[in-house]
Amino acid sequence: MIIWINGAFGAGKTTCSYELTKRLPNSFVYDPENIGYFIRKNIPKELHEADFQNHEQWRLFNYKMLKYLADSYDGIIIAPMTLVNRQYYDEIIGRLIKEDIEVKHYILYAEKKTIEKRLNKRLERGNTWAKSQIDRCIYAFNHDITEQKIITDDKTVDSIVEEIAEKSGVALLNDKRSRFKKLLDRSVTLIKHIR
Repeated sequence: MIIWINGAFGAGKTTCSYELTKRLPNSFVYDPENIGYFIRKNIPKELHEADFQNHEQWRLFNYKMLKYLADSYDGIIIAPMTLVNRQYYDEIIGRLIKEDIEVKHYILYAEKKTIEKRLNKRLERGNTWAKSQIDRCIYAFNHDITEQKIITDDKTVDSIVEEIAEKSGVALLNDKRSRFKKLLDRSVTLIKHIR
């Protein structure tokens, strides 16, 4: 099974993904974003697209890698990635589903004010690239890619993770970490994924 966690930049995709792996035995986080950074580092700047998802190679590689993992790995693959272009969604997620791979796709959805607040906590002050994408993401999740929204404005990370698990039909291990340990783990995840 693949659990694809979609949402605007700052919606909590990465945090929820790594929290899921702590409570789901035999699970793995596959980050499609890494392929974008690989492409950027390995082609001339003149060939860079404004958004690395516009590179056909990014979409094809992620589709092929997820297909390989789904066919070869006897566990749950968790993919945190913002995907707002319906064509790109169809090229990756839609294609996997057509090939009988079980994909659970969830949108972590929040109002603009909530997302801005979360991005500010990530030290994204002023008009950053992530903030400039909020309206585009909200529009796409209201019009183009609308399936399985999880409204997160007033939810904790734990309740979002539990909702994803319940909707996916998987059982979570009890979380025995202290409040401090959870906060530390989430802070480390956040720091590791600031780009």
